[in-house]
Amino acid sequence: MIPKAILLFSGKRKSGKDYLTDHLKTLFKENCEIIKISAPIKSHWAKENNLDLNELLSHSEYKEQYRLEMISWSESMRDKDYGYFCRQACHNVVSRPLWIVSDIRRKTDIQWFKEVYGGLIKTIRITADEETRKSRGFIYQDGVDNAASECDLDQYGDWDLIINNGQGGQSLQEQVDSVMSLFPDLHSKLLL
Repeated sequence: MIPKAILLFSGKRKSGKDYLTDHLKTLFKENCEIIKISAPIKSHWAKENNLDLNELLSHSEYKEQYRLEMISWSESMRDKDYGYFCRQACHNVVSRPLWIVSDIRRKTDIQWFKEVYGGLIKTIRITADEETRKSRGFIYQDGVDNAASECDLDQYGDWDLIINNGQGGQSLQEQVDSVMSLFPDLHSKLLL
C-alpha cells in the first residue's frame, strides 16, 4: 500500500528529531510507521561485525563507537547508488497511511523520496541551538559532525517546515500543530 502522506524529518544530532517523531507515532498509533534510513546501515554493520543491533539502533554510546566506520561504509554504498538505503529502509515497511522518515540526512535522500513518491512528501527541518544540543548530550566529533551525514542539508532551502526545538523554541504541542498544518486533512486521511 502506498501511504497517504510521507513526512521527511531532518536535523542535527541531538536536535530532537526522534523525540518529536516518536511523539507523533504515539498520536497516530497504528496509522503511522516510523522509517529510519540508518536502520539498514546499522543492520548490515551489526551482521558484518557481530554487534548488537538493538544497541546500534538506540541512542546509546555503543553506536558512537562505530559511527565513523558506519559513515565511511555507507558513503561508499551511496557513491554507487544514492537511493540504496532509502529503498532498503522502505522495503519492509508495514502498510500504514502515514510514513515518518525520522533521519533524512542528504539531498539525495530527499531526491529519492520525491522521485518515488512525489506529492506525498513534506520536508521538515528540526533546529536547536548548540547549547540545547549539548544539554541533551551532544559532543562535537570530528569526522562525524563535519561530514556529509550531518552537513549535507545545512544549506538546503526548500523545507516545507522548519521547527525551532532549541531554547525559546516551540513547545511540543506547537511543533505537532505545525506538522499537522502541512496536511490540513491528515486526520481524515488517516481514518479512511
